[in-house]
Amino acid sequence: MTLNPRFQRLTLLTGTDTAAALGACRVMVFGIGGVGSWCAEALVRSGIGAIDIVDSDTVCVTNINRQVQALSGTVGFMKTEALKERLLSINPDCKVGAFGKVFSRESAAAFDIPGADYVIDAIDSLSHKLDLIETALAAGRPLFSSMGMAQKLDPTRLKTADIWDTSGCPLARLVRQGLRKRGFTGHFTAVYSDEQLPLRREAGAACGSAQCLCPARKTGEDAVEWCSSKKVINGSAVTVTASAGMILASLVVRDLYRLGGGNSAGIEAAG
Repeated sequence: MTLNPRFQRLTLLTGTDTAAALGACRVMVFGIGGVGSWCAEALVRSGIGAIDIVDSDTVCVTNINRQVQALSGTVGFMKTEALKERLLSINPDCKVGAFGKVFSRESAAAFDIPGADYVIDAIDSLSHKLDLIETALAAGRPLFSSMGMAQKLDPTRLKTADIWDTSGCPLARLVRQGLRKRGFTGHFTAVYSDEQLPLRREAGAACGSAQCLCPARKTGEDAVEWCSSKKVINGSAVTVTASAGMILASLVVRDLYRLGGGNSAGIEAAG
């Protein structure tokens, strides 16, 4: 194969078989906030040949502390379009699909999940998260899922485990409960943390209120201002969300490395 100089250093680590597998791989990333945006960037910097990014929201000024596409100049832009531009600036040869839509059971047919090699779940909404998990596993697609990354400050407490073996994470508990109610008994690897810091209200939360810091903006047909419907706006740190995104991307890279004859026992142990 012709060695792409952009990814030479990774190829020196993984070998040409894994580099070729990455170049032929298509990953779908659902939710490109504090976790998913960094996961998408890491995948493209690792030589993924095609990536689809899915998110219905626009960039808010309060996203700047943790989302890779959130810059002072992109506030008000669709997150998918801002991130697509960034990803193509990293690797113009990568096929980047941008979907400014909400994923749900009803909209699932609009996404070619069966055609993906891997599905990354970084969705915040519980119901839509459960819909994606069911859809991806029903299609036989490998799924790596992020649990809750808000109210955490220590990235060294991040772990990977089968969803049924997670503990100490409130969102993971809700996911397990929701899956049981749906009769779901499948398995997938989750990234989670058992850290949970108390809520702090000194700074307040303008999101969804008349004091919202985002400029007036036009939204697309499927755009959703999710923050306006949330009862609580949680704090979050880029050191944790980005680390979770990097772990998700690493799960893909290491799985391809394992399939190519490398050693990635950690992924097998995690489910």
